[in-house]
Amino acid sequence: MIKQAKPDDAITLAGLAIKLWKGDSIPELTNMFEKLISDDNAVCFLQYVDGKAIGFAQCQLRHEYVEGTDSSPVGYLEGIFVEDAYRKHGHARTLLRACEAWAKEKHCTEFASDCELENDDSLRFHTAMGFEVANRIICFRKDI
Repeated sequence: MIKQAKPDDAITLAGLAIKLWKGDSIPELTNMFEKLISDDNAVCFLQYVDGKAIGFAQCQLRHEYVEGTDSSPVGYLEGIFVEDAYRKHGHARTLLRACEAWAKEKHCTEFASDCELENDDSLRFHTAMGFEVANRIICFRKDI
């Protein structure tokens, strides 16, 4: 079962998201999800199996230029995660479809995402879900 997250779901989202974004903390993620859930330009969905939250997806509207797109706003998949034991059962696809439907309701005609260059699992997921590679970049920085 898919559920659009409500304010009291922020801690559940954070518990799943910490497995995806390991550099964050549960309090930071809970705070972030509380803000996103109340933002009209963002949405989070939870996937449940037998009453247990086993995955989530977070998407937003991006009004600035999104690599490879021609319109604005663009629906943007910011994060998606499914517990290991529940992968390969279509849950990520269902979560992604919920995000795409939400973006269409927000009058988007394009949907985008990204992944790190070395994240082959994410690249395979995105291409299997019908995404096309728009560009591959390496970003640089240095202390001055």
